[in-house]
Amino acid sequence: MKSIAVFCASRTGNDSVYQKTAAKVGSMLAEKGIRIIYGGGKVGLMGAVADAALAAGGEVIGVIPYFLDDKEVAHKGLTELIMVESMHERKMKMSELSEAVLTLPGGFGTLEELTEMLTWSQLDLHRKPIGILNTHGYYNLMEKLFDQMLKEGFLAKETRKIAIFDHDPEHLFNKMCSFVPEHLSQWVDKDKT
Repeated sequence: MKSIAVFCASRTGNDSVYQKTAAKVGSMLAEKGIRIIYGGGKVGLMGAVADAALAAGGEVIGVIPYFLDDKEVAHKGLTELIMVESMHERKMKMSELSEAVLTLPGGFGTLEELTEMLTWSQLDLHRKPIGILNTHGYYNLMEKLFDQMLKEGFLAKETRKIAIFDHDPEHLFNKMCSFVPEHLSQWVDKDKT
């Protein structure tokens, strides 16, 4: 694995553990020689990941739509900053440049990015590992929701395995590195429709 798309907040959150963990992730990935592809912002958890990775000598590529240049304050000190037209183009470019997806805490935007990557994997548009860093129990309810989806028959067992959860960045990275995509079963049997 040489590159990871990191999705996370443009805010720091109310507890300093989020920003500290984001910085730890940036440093860890840089030290492992992993190129970070992220949303291009200078603020929030995005900025913490980028700044820590750059300080550790890492390569960081930002992808940001023109209209968010001011709102998310585009980071001008990156290895490369790619400007795009839309949010969809941003996700497409980040996916194109990465071999895996890592999601840190965030709001609606982070949730939307994560669920689109999960959906693309479910549709077999990519077979990349998707890690969800459960810092401070942030994603406990999401993990329970995914388990409920499986229990109630809205996810197949193979599909549920796409989302890899862990609270420790190093453990999560190791799980992502050992991820082997399974053949996903067909959702609907055409003969039964």
